[in-house]
Amino acid sequence: MPRVKRGKFHIKKRKALLKKTKGYRWGRKKLVKLARTAYRKAGQHALADRRKKKGDFRALWQIKISAACQANGTSYSKFMGALKKQKIELDRKVLADLAENNPIIFAEIIKAANIK
Repeated sequence: MPRVKRGKFHIKKRKALLKKTKGYRWGRKKLVKLARTAYRKAGQHALADRRKKKGDFRALWQIKISAACQANGTSYSKFMGALKKQKIELDRKVLADLAENNPIIFAEIIKAANIK
């Protein structure tokens, strides 16, 4: 069986890894062993932070809705409870956008919810 030399592929693989870690700090951009672990960790953090981003946006939407509710004389919890009772199915993203950009329409939604 002939001998297989894999030097080209080994170098190609390392170069590709170092290209991905370009811009990292210290030895993690130029030392293969450090670059490999840094790249793997970066992927793990990216996954976790994509999940965290969803929660951060939801919190931001709640703050925007709450501020608009306070301006219209009601609380966030009473407003959301009234929406559920009236079966008005608008998600928090849409409500936050309306509260920020169209306060008149948001006020009409509050009236439609019949908050007592």
